[in-house]
Amino acid sequence: QVQLVESGGGLVQPGGSLRLSCAASGFTFSDVAMGWFRQAPGKEREFVATIGSGGGYTYYADSVKGRFTISRDNAKNMVYLQMNSLKPEDTAVYYCNGVILGNYIPLFRSWGQGTQVTVSS
Repeated sequence: QVQLVESGGGLVQPGGSLRLSCAASGFTFSDVAMGWFRQAPGKEREFVATIGSGGGYTYYADSVKGRFTISRDNAKNMVYLQMNSLKPEDTAVYYCNGVILGNYIPLFRSWGQGTQVTVSS
């Protein structure tokens, strides 16, 4: 059974930083491209970033390129999202999931509880 547990969100001022973590289990983590998605109030969930199974490939949504960095630790079944230069429009609940590369859509039907990121002064 796929389990995804996100953590690390919080309230931060514009220009600040946060590091999100996702603990994954229930599948062969090192075989799966992973990624982050986010859902802002009143909006659909959207793709943020992805990293290939070996960590050598990354791809970002234009809205976060140059500010966010995705990474993974296959020994710990963890994926991370370092978020710098945060903007109010980054406010959302952030989720991790497997990613189907090319389409950048979620791989698994199940989602974790997400972690809330609020960027506000």
